[in-house]
Amino acid sequence: MRIVINLVLFLVCCFLAYLLYNSIWEPIAFQNVKEKRQGAVVERLKDVRKAQEMYRSITEEYAPNFDTLKQVLTEGKFAIISVFGDPDDPNFNGEIQYDTTFVAAIDSVNTLGLNLDSLQYIPYGEGKTFDILADTLTYQSTLVHVCEVGTPMSTFMGDYSDARFKRYDNNYNPSKVIKFGDMNKPNLSGSWDR
Repeated sequence: MRIVINLVLFLVCCFLAYLLYNSIWEPIAFQNVKEKRQGAVVERLKDVRKAQEMYRSITEEYAPNFDTLKQVLTEGKFAIISVFGDPDDPNFNGEIQYDTTFVAAIDSVNTLGLNLDSLQYIPYGEGKTFDILADTLTYQSTLVHVCEVGTPMSTFMGDYSDARFKRYDNNYNPSKVIKFGDMNKPNLSGSWDR
């Protein structure tokens, strides 16, 4: 009987030790995973934003999907306009001349180190892709192009995508969208900048 009681007490002690260890380890592991994964997603979104800005330089609008974005940045060209003469110079008596040259966009993509094949995939998202929207809207009486690219935190947080982890971080919300851009105004700032 004494052996059974000692065994039960030993098991209870082991269980309590596990609970104590887990209560210390779990918040630390959560913060580490959150920082690592969110950082990777933000870096990928910054790359997507660069690609969208390059796309806009070529087409004067934003890409509505990743296939179009990849195609234009692979096959498109930037127009570089050189201006000869200064109309603001009072001593200038000649004619202003413009010279346009074209440079392949893929050269800039390679220089920036953008991988167009993996741009759409969410880091730690198990093959899921970012949501991408692009459109035009009238903003302050002007027709403007807008875009928005992002994903909810739950897509890349894995085992930590449950709202119960909010107890370790009051700002944590798995349904919060990490994104850049805004479909209601011409703004490409990221949610991580705010």
